[in-house]
Amino acid sequence: MIAGRAPAVGEEVAIASNADVVRVRQVVRSAAIAARLSLVDQTKLVTAASELARNTLVHGGGGKAQVETLVQERRSGVRVAFSDQGPGIPDPETALTDGWTSGNGLGLGLGGARRLVDEFDLLTEVGKGTKVVVTKWAR
Repeated sequence: MIAGRAPAVGEEVAIASNADVVRVRQVVRSAAIAARLSLVDQTKLVTAASELARNTLVHGGGGKAQVETLVQERRSGVRVAFSDQGPGIPDPETALTDGWTSGNGLGLGLGGARRLVDEFDLLTEVGKGTKVVVTKWAR
């Protein structure tokens, strides 16, 4: 990635700082516009991506996001995959429960992100890291 410009849709975005979280939001917004998501669905996806990017940074110690625009059988959408090599999530079901927090947050992160998107996959292994893949389809 060239310094000073937002990455193109499809590029991998490193998440190592707060500025990278902002870059992820910018790329996701661009992909959502390209996929012709409604303004409401753009906002939902960007909100979920922002929360997941922040989790990648804070809880995973940094990682990456891969953003892609999808076209399948006359529909379009956006898939974003977040991955880190952090400590993993010991109890994913509990982590997805509203009100649960591993820190000082409100406990709306993973569960809230899951509600904002159409597809949500969480893969995690203690001591190895976490991968969260979300997809939002145009209506």
